[in-house]
Amino acid sequence: MSRSTWAVLLIIAVGWGTGGIAVRAAYGEGVGPWTLVTLRVAIAAILVIALLAMKGLRIPDRVTMKVGVVMAITNLLIPYVLFTFAYNEASAGFVGLFAALIPLATAIYANFMLDNERLTRGKLVGLFIGFSGVGALLISGDSGLGEEGRPLFAALLALISVVAIGYAGAYAKRYAGRYDPIEITGIQFALSAVALIPAMLVFEGLPTSLTAPGWGLILYMALASMFLPFYLYYRLLETLPATTVSLVGYLVPLVSLIGGVLLLGEQIETGIVIGGALILTGMVITDRAGRTRTLTTPA
Repeated sequence: MSRSTWAVLLIIAVGWGTGGIAVRAAYGEGVGPWTLVTLRVAIAAILVIALLAMKGLRIPDRVTMKVGVVMAITNLLIPYVLFTFAYNEASAGFVGLFAALIPLATAIYANFMLDNERLTRGKLVGLFIGFSGVGALLISGDSGLGEEGRPLFAALLALISVVAIGYAGAYAKRYAGRYDPIEITGIQFALSAVALIPAMLVFEGLPTSLTAPGWGLILYMALASMFLPFYLYYRLLETLPATTVSLVGYLVPLVSLIGGVLLLGEQIETGIVIGGALILTGMVITDRAGRTRTLTTPA
């Protein structure tokens, strides 16, 4: 990949990786999980709609609307709600490690959904090693929060999120080039906000007691961890394979782990080190297998 592509992937990784840190910090400010996920999605939706209005609003075509609905469910509602609750049960570094499984999940879906992104023996080896790392994490019982955490529950929520995101990546790639990335982002955010606002009102009520730091964290997540990364993600899918774009999952755990330790005082426990090493090793093997196949496939 070019340096510019890696630069964009790094921006996405920093946005998504620091999003988990911001969630943990917001919990410290007393912000509830439903309020967290709803407000950041709603703010991001308002921003995208404003940008679309500047360009000239138009009625989305059938393909754009279909992809937007699927993305709202699989790429935002399921993972963002579940990851937000997972961060209440384990450290940002622990939960962030599961983002490294996104390329593997995407590769599996792509094998069945896309003609030119088949699984190879090397990718299967990477898959096995990566999930061995998940097993190591679960067996160790380490959460990065000491005795306060519930790593098994956090892992379950994170794994469901990874499965949903993997499907979303392959699905979006199937229709790449047939939709405007900013329109897809807007539809995804708007539909998700409509679904989340009633849930927030039922479970936590109006956010009348948010502190200034709490609002600041929510605004950061809306802009830097949602709007910008999602827009860049769909833009990359226009020209790159789904499994290549999903390599951002390599970088997200490192951002979450380092940021969690430096900013939140989280613990780097033995299970997290061993599990993380295995997961990242699996990712590297998967990436190299994909590049080797690309280089050796006859034109």
